[in-house]
Amino acid sequence: MKLKLAVTLTALLFFAAAMPLMAQDKIIREDIEWVDVYMPNTNNSALPRILLIGNSITRGYYPEVVKLMDGKAYVARLSTSKSLCDPGLAKEIKLIMSYYKFDIVHFNNGLHGWGYTEDEYKKAFPAFVKAIRKGAPKAKLMWASSTPIRTYADAKIFDPRTDRIRERNKIALDYISTQKDIKVDDLFATVIDHPEYYQGGDGTHPLQKGFSALAQKVAAELSALLEEQ
Repeated sequence: MKLKLAVTLTALLFFAAAMPLMAQDKIIREDIEWVDVYMPNTNNSALPRILLIGNSITRGYYPEVVKLMDGKAYVARLSTSKSLCDPGLAKEIKLIMSYYKFDIVHFNNGLHGWGYTEDEYKKAFPAFVKAIRKGAPKAKLMWASSTPIRTYADAKIFDPRTDRIRERNKIALDYISTQKDIKVDDLFATVIDHPEYYQGGDGTHPLQKGFSALAQKVAAELSALLEEQ
């Protein structure tokens, strides 16, 4: 009887210990995962340092943001395919932020991780922000909304995923509104009424004129935030 009880207790303890791990076992990744980091002016410290966290959209408008911020700040980027529901993203953020002190972090995540539900996105979003705060505890933060996706054939028609993007943006904004120190950069609004920014492209990534519009919006918001320092 004692042996049976011991075995039962051992099994229960093992199951209880395994539960947190089992709860995190759902990691959905794309067939190709990537991370692209660019960090200029690594030996200079005369200007504030800004980090843009995002995806390929961020990577697309990044070069023009650098030019527009010339003389105002050093702008680095962490662009990645990791969804905020993926624990790997927090590891990437921790690694990049271990190199330098960032004065401003402009962050976005919403166009990857389609295998996760919006409920899962909602549960994961606070941890995403927490990872950024932990890596840059003194930085000013700015969240950027995710941009829409249009169909390849006709940029005037939205891809069905745009409805999910709207929901993810709402989820993020609802949380950001509870964090009084985080600013908002509404990139969705910048391009939503401009199908010409996408026509002839793949529907997800705008053409150069679209990236230019996004870059100007980002640079303007960052400049305003710098003036507050």
